Amino acid sequence: MMFEDTYHTITAEGEGLFKDKGSKFIAIAFPVLDEKAFQEKLLEIKKSYHDARHHCYAYMIGADKSSFRANDDGEPSGTAGKPILNQILSADLTNIGIVVVRYFGGTKLGVSGLINAYKTAAREAIANAPQLTKTTNEVYSLQFEYPLMNEVMRIMKEENLDQLNPKFELSCYLEFSIRKSEADRVVEKFKNLYGLKLTFLRTT
Repeated sequence: MMFEDTYHTITAEGEGLFKDKGSKFIAIAFPVLDEKAFQEKLLEIKKSYHDARHHCYAYMIGADKSSFRANDDGEPSGTAGKPILNQILSADLTNIGIVVVRYFGGTKLGVSGLINAYKTAAREAIANAPQLTKTTNEVYSLQFEYPLMNEVMRIMKEENLDQLNPKFELSCYLEFSIRKSEADRVVEKFKNLYGLKLTFLRTT
């Protein structure tokens, strides 16, 4: 079965700017790996632009895009967070957060005007951020007794796997990361070693 085991993200910040009828929309796109890190960055941006009226945002997190959120921060429902999130979806990106800061210019823009402003600012921020394609990897742990060391290391070498968090004592432990599309084949090799315990930990 063929499946997608790559995803697209950004590697550094990008900024976008949109102006309409005196209102100014400043968009900041940044790489982020979890919601806690996003909230910290949002707080930092709110401090930097503390005099702005709105700090609207959206984020998409996870190789499988399983965690996402959009927030209008006081703008009419659906006019800010959703247009920002839609730009992330259009660009097929994940592990990204975008905050759009609005300075009100005194003239209301209406629903369509707001949607266009947040969408355009977010799109420009994405365009100005360097992008990268990454592979989706699975991380496993191996637990085994010391006599199995040579066999384990032979497979590690054959498959060019890096050791993560190794602890080599009488009872040994290590973790490895493998591209998702290669995982079943490599896992099968380890399963053929009698006395070895293999555990799936996470997807990255």
